[in-house]
Amino acid sequence: MKRLALSMILAGTALSATIAPAATAPAPSPADAKAIAAIRARPAVKAAFAALEAEHEQWVKNIITLTEIPAPPFKEQARGKAYADLFRAAGFSDVEIDPVGNVLALRRGTGKPGGKVVVIAAHLDTVFPEGTPVTVKREGNRLMAPGIGDDTSGLATLMSLAKAMNAAKIETPMDIVFVGNVGEEGLGDLRGTKQLFNAGKYKGRIASFFSMDDSSTDGIVTGGVGSKRYKLTFKGPGGHSFGAFGLVNPMTAMSQTVVDLYRIPVPASPRTTYSASVVGGGSSVNAIPEEIWLQVDMRSESAEELAKLEQAMLATADRAVATENAARSTKDGAISVDKEMIGDRPAGHSDTSSALVRQTVAAYAAEGVTARFSFSSTDANVPMSLSIPAITIPRAATGGRGHSPDEWIDVTAEPSLKVKRMDLIALLAAAGYR
Repeated sequence: MKRLALSMILAGTALSATIAPAATAPAPSPADAKAIAAIRARPAVKAAFAALEAEHEQWVKNIITLTEIPAPPFKEQARGKAYADLFRAAGFSDVEIDPVGNVLALRRGTGKPGGKVVVIAAHLDTVFPEGTPVTVKREGNRLMAPGIGDDTSGLATLMSLAKAMNAAKIETPMDIVFVGNVGEEGLGDLRGTKQLFNAGKYKGRIASFFSMDDSSTDGIVTGGVGSKRYKLTFKGPGGHSFGAFGLVNPMTAMSQTVVDLYRIPVPASPRTTYSASVVGGGSSVNAIPEEIWLQVDMRSESAEELAKLEQAMLATADRAVATENAARSTKDGAISVDKEMIGDRPAGHSDTSSALVRQTVAAYAAEGVTARFSFSSTDANVPMSLSIPAITIPRAATGGRGHSPDEWIDVTAEPSLKVKRMDLIALLAAAGYR
């Protein structure tokens, strides 16, 4: 392949949002509220709350330590090893790193070995490329660094929950698997979670799943925005810009594909979007390119609408190629297009009347918080698509500037502890603790 001479971002009105508009959750039923109140009243849970409070500064230190271990896409190994070591230091004896790099720490319940498990996960990887400075800056209670919110704070919060349960000697009926997973961001394509559900040692045993990937005090992601991502590579004979003028040009076919892509109608509900995102190729300003490529992102709250959009986009590329081959000379060769799928995140949703969602809403309400339901693209997409109850819950109370170099979270104690208490109660309820 020739050296890339062009790289640019194409913007448009159909750019996809990470999180769709939220809906207010209904108030918990008296039965759910009573069950959650009973869990919170248990002496062991009160001891766990005290452990969370006592460990607050260690939580902050863990965030800083983990953030300053780079974890660029597909290179999470160093952070994964450090995370596994933290679990061992916390008293976990069953800790492993699986074939794709997920860190798994099993906390045995009182049930028979080999039964159903609850999984709670935060992702190890960040969106930032290798070489990005990751030194944490602190201004009062605000910590700033690339990836500090998404999702290093999730890793630290998950660790705090595990340690609090150990400190309070809480025994749950079901096993809980704490996971630091790889591959959530970008072209990682949820490979860590796909491994868990499709090939890992707990395949077929996961009863419910929590992803810790939100900075708020009230968010519950109950719907997974699916995505399809393609790299379309248009090829042709190339030639001198003057001497070969009149030959077919792959850039024309690529450009027509972009124009026609933005004519594809999509529904506002279920929200469905697309974006022509990155292009590259060519060798010289005075040469008709032999090759030009385009990356396309498509998303939808509906698997059916996403499949329809995918087929429409692929047909658009084929028509653009045919149009260019008919418009100019193919005496030295015709235009072709290679269609490589580079991302496939399944769409799905969790029933908001399920026990997992109802109990989590009640756990929030016990802290005076009215939950909000929303759609997003997280590790929970995978179990949602398999009809396994799954939600995404907060990792920190407040944060901002995600996926930017000045990403930040606030580590003020009380709101941070409120989030951890809500998360802990939701996890205990899912694991059958009463």
